[in-house]
Amino acid sequence: MSRRSAIFAIVILPWVGPVVFAQAPARQFRLGILGASTPAATQHLDAAFIRYLRELGYREGDNLAFERRYAGGSQARLTALARELVAAKVDLIFAPVTPAARAAQDATKSIPIVFAVSADPLGVGLVDSLAHPGRNATGLSSVNVDLTGLRLGLLKQVAPKAGRLAILADPESSVDVLQIEQAQLAVQRIGGDLHVARAAKEADYEPAFRTMVSAGVGGLLVIPNPHNLTYRAVIIDLAARTRIPALYGVSEFVREGGLCSYSADYRDQYRRAAGYVDRILRGARPADLPVEQPTKFELVINMKTAKAFGLTIPQSLLLRADEVIQ
Repeated sequence: MSRRSAIFAIVILPWVGPVVFAQAPARQFRLGILGASTPAATQHLDAAFIRYLRELGYREGDNLAFERRYAGGSQARLTALARELVAAKVDLIFAPVTPAARAAQDATKSIPIVFAVSADPLGVGLVDSLAHPGRNATGLSSVNVDLTGLRLGLLKQVAPKAGRLAILADPESSVDVLQIEQAQLAVQRIGGDLHVARAAKEADYEPAFRTMVSAGVGGLLVIPNPHNLTYRAVIIDLAARTRIPALYGVSEFVREGGLCSYSADYRDQYRRAAGYVDRILRGARPADLPVEQPTKFELVINMKTAKAFGLTIPQSLLLRADEVIQ
């Protein structure tokens, strides 16, 4: 079985989940949180992470102190903030997404790092292998690179008349480049061609959508990168104004008015990441903890938005959907 075809298989690893200990550690740990986006953009996910830490016995101000840093979508800011956390001598850095985890690993080779939704931790060099990370970082993959082709296939079902599809990405990001490559391969299989829309800051989005309209784009895949997550309200509004059907890599877009999404269940990923933090703070080595893949995926469809676009969602997709917003 190939690596890409195996992402939906259930692999039994030596450790299959966090263990709830009867008694939390007595000493206080300093936990760094390195967010690539903004606190508001990831509030619902951070809450899931902290809630499960509480279930494991950790209390802020008691046996846990947080050092929170958010880069607001800026890679340069991420680099500086990672160094700040290292200088603050935190015991562990929670860097949920690939850009944050890479910035943290560039800043330290000794402080443990836990990621929650890295698109391709092996492909971008965060770990030596998924089974044996071998370095100071481990956690969970979102398999976003692997999901690119499937997402485009779903988009084509939602917008079957689309001859040209687009992907909204930051070509300066190595993980986005991997997804662009997969999108190009997928479009060759399903027919049509691919337009790469570039966006790395808020001012880029309106010109990107104008270019897509001029290029005759009939369907858009929005990569779940920090920029797109930070400016999701802008993207949702522009998609509505230009009437370009979009499929998103994070379900929050759809709950806030986007058309549809397919992704790992990010709340579950953040919750499971808390288990890694617990294991490491109790003495486990990141190098020895296998990277886990998602066990829960969710297809979310907003029927109100579909009607506004004049789209008829296939019954087969509605039956598969985990959530249909009316």
